[in-house]
Amino acid sequence: MRLDKYLCDAGIGTRSQVKEIIRRKAVTVNGKTVTDAGLKIDAEKDIILYQGRQIAYTALVYYLLNKPAGVVSATRDPSDRTVLDLLSPTDYRDDIFPAGRLDKDTEGFLLLTNDGPLAHRLLTPKRHVDKTYEVHTESPVTEAQLRLLETGVDIGEDKPTAPASATLIAEQVLLLTIHEGKFHQVKRMLEAVGNRVTGLKRISFGGLELDETLLPGQYRALTESEVAILHEA
Repeated sequence: MRLDKYLCDAGIGTRSQVKEIIRRKAVTVNGKTVTDAGLKIDAEKDIILYQGRQIAYTALVYYLLNKPAGVVSATRDPSDRTVLDLLSPTDYRDDIFPAGRLDKDTEGFLLLTNDGPLAHRLLTPKRHVDKTYEVHTESPVTEAQLRLLETGVDIGEDKPTAPASATLIAEQVLLLTIHEGKFHQVKRMLEAVGNRVTGLKRISFGGLELDETLLPGQYRALTESEVAILHEA
């Protein structure tokens, strides 16, 4: 790994800031002052000091983001703010990505990580990982609509959606749990039963609940036990 990438990933600063820090001889590798930002280092064995303080490196990171509406689930976008733009400079890394996506107008639980294998396991339909949404609808939800959602509906693809769990919590609000990830799936499911989504928020994913102490746009690192739950999912 390049030394400047190591320091960026450890939260020391942006790539340009780190290059300047190294140029000013503020970094040592195994006791020797270095000025080459492109120096290849062993992240597991080499001892990196910045201003005399050892810099710890975390290979894998996991953040629970309460995604706000109006932000896109992407690593970069030419016109819109992305979920990675919500990370602080000390937490941002160029290898982090959103595990799956929420529509631009959808809020709630979004996992940000650089653990590709875990993200793949969580998102593949074969794993049947549950995702629960709080769905606000245009018109009152009927019992017939709930039953259709639970048995699977035709949204214009080769097969109907898999059976879901649907629970009415108010006249025009339901909790819908699915384990597929088709494009605009929840919105298409409600349209298929004769209703329409007016508000959508993901409140759980892979066995973890959205941390309600997080305001829209806020995030926090997952605990070790929470990461273990995702691996079990």
